[in-house]
Amino acid sequence: MSRKTKKLLIYCLILVFPLFFLFAKQAAFQSFKMNVVDISSLPIRVVLFPFEEIKKIVFYRSTFNKYTKLKREADILRTKFIKQEELIRENNRLKELLDLKWNSNYPGILARVIARDPSNWAAAVIIDKGETNGIKQGMPVINSAGVVGKISEVGRRTSKVLLLSDPNFSVPALIQRNREQGLVSGTLQGVCRMRYLSSGADVRAGDKVITSKLSTFFPEGLMIGDVISVREGLEGPTVECLIRPAVSPSQTEEVLVIIKGR
Repeated sequence: MSRKTKKLLIYCLILVFPLFFLFAKQAAFQSFKMNVVDISSLPIRVVLFPFEEIKKIVFYRSTFNKYTKLKREADILRTKFIKQEELIRENNRLKELLDLKWNSNYPGILARVIARDPSNWAAAVIIDKGETNGIKQGMPVINSAGVVGKISEVGRRTSKVLLLSDPNFSVPALIQRNREQGLVSGTLQGVCRMRYLSSGADVRAGDKVITSKLSTFFPEGLMIGDVISVREGLEGPTVECLIRPAVSPSQTEEVLVIIKGR
């Protein structure tokens, strides 16, 4: 056998031998075959590693850019949705005020709350209507839920509203169920106080409290709130109660200023 033929035979054995173990079905060669595959693929993995990493970086950058774009679009859509929802709510509130204006006997001016008085944050707000709109001191301020307060100061284009929650605010009122009369004032604690009810007055938690016709400024029958507790009065043999206001001052955004209270 020539030297050239021997070399050729050796090369064939080198090629055939790994293939034999690779495709052999005997269980005894399974582990060996996998080791051969792992060893044979190692150079390929080494060569391909940089390309795989570069591919990851390129795809990550592309994915990140897509994520950023989608997030920006989602933020824009979310902002538009919030604005539309606010417009719907504002329109509903204004519709309620307009219904109150047209369905009642109270001529009034619609106004927006534009600020809070920094010197009296919890009990006074500023509205965007003033003298030029016909607003005067003492005018009642309401919304669709009930009494908000009254005008305490007037400027040319803005006015200050003293809220129902202010201790300096007071209005004659009565228990709707039995017409018991008293005086309601604020407490700066989220509730109002009704005083000067007659001794032994039949007042219960849950009773509705409305404005009385004895009021100088407010029309009668406007909702003030609900009785939440009753106790003996601190000023003589009387009964007084705490009232949860029908209007939340912190959530008031639009109001109706009644031009003629009576």
